[in-house]
Amino acid sequence: MIPSTLHRLRKVLLALSLLCCLLALWQPHWPSQQNYYRLLFTVDITGSMNVRDYQYQDEPQSRLERSKQVMIDILQKLPCGSQVALSIFTERRSFLLLENVEVCQNYSPLIQSINMLNWRMAWEGDSHIARGLHSALELAQGLQSDLIFISDGQESPPLPYHGGPVYEAPDNAPYIPKGFILGAGARALSPIPKFNDQGHEIGFYEEDEVDQENRLGIPPSGSQDREGWHPRNAPFGASKAHGTEHLSSVKQSYLQELALDTALHYADLNDATSVLSLLPHKLHTQQQSSPLSTRPLWIGLALLWLTLYYLSGIPRRGFLNIKGKKGKVHSSGAD
Repeated sequence: MIPSTLHRLRKVLLALSLLCCLLALWQPHWPSQQNYYRLLFTVDITGSMNVRDYQYQDEPQSRLERSKQVMIDILQKLPCGSQVALSIFTERRSFLLLENVEVCQNYSPLIQSINMLNWRMAWEGDSHIARGLHSALELAQGLQSDLIFISDGQESPPLPYHGGPVYEAPDNAPYIPKGFILGAGARALSPIPKFNDQGHEIGFYEEDEVDQENRLGIPPSGSQDREGWHPRNAPFGASKAHGTEHLSSVKQSYLQELALDTALHYADLNDATSVLSLLPHKLHTQQQSSPLSTRPLWIGLALLWLTLYYLSGIPRRGFLNIKGKKGKVHSSGAD
């Protein structure tokens, strides 16, 4: 009785495992509702982003390399259906490299595109951060995407004394981007690497190689007390300016002002993991119906039925062994 019942059970388990394998090959999908994002990554590739004030695996890491690493970390955690575009900033504008593409179907090309970002792609050496941010917002608006703008905030040349450009949000725009400014770099000043025409590093910038003051526009108050001051010929004075513009650190307060001016949020680049938890609350989210693959479910069930099938054979073998021993006993008694 027991062997016949067990035999039928094993047939059922084998049939169930075969059915699940067929379903896994057919791969039916279940409809699923989920939130997704549209993001434009814009990364600063100007010279100060080559400063190595991060550490990665006990080795110095540049701000640009850390920025690429953070972008990839964010990309890996975006839900399928989300779309990502990529742009770079240098001089006074942001330049679109890659329009919106879906992250899961285009994961490898996106990772390769981010990894290939390089300071040598810059077309000018200046760095007007505010104008670059405003340009990135225009790109994001055209793409109907939210913005993640990564920069150390170092203007080169420095901002004039009358201040930088003011952001003017477009009136009656169909889409107003939200997003984050991520501040790259350490708080302490660090030297900026210098490269020759062949792209080889040859040292660091010195004070006399970098503009320490912006002498365009209205001079600061008290400039008349400077040496060689003349109201027409030398309104900033005749002596050379001194400062620390040849050194670099994250300009956190300036980036926070830019974030406030453009209705964005500021976060430190190292806090990108915390930024991920804020995405549903700080960015536009859209809901879509996406097919959810059930193949892992059917494969798991097939393995479960096969496991039970083989385990069910153990009691049967034990029963046959006991029956065989009894037969031997009876046979020896008859002799």
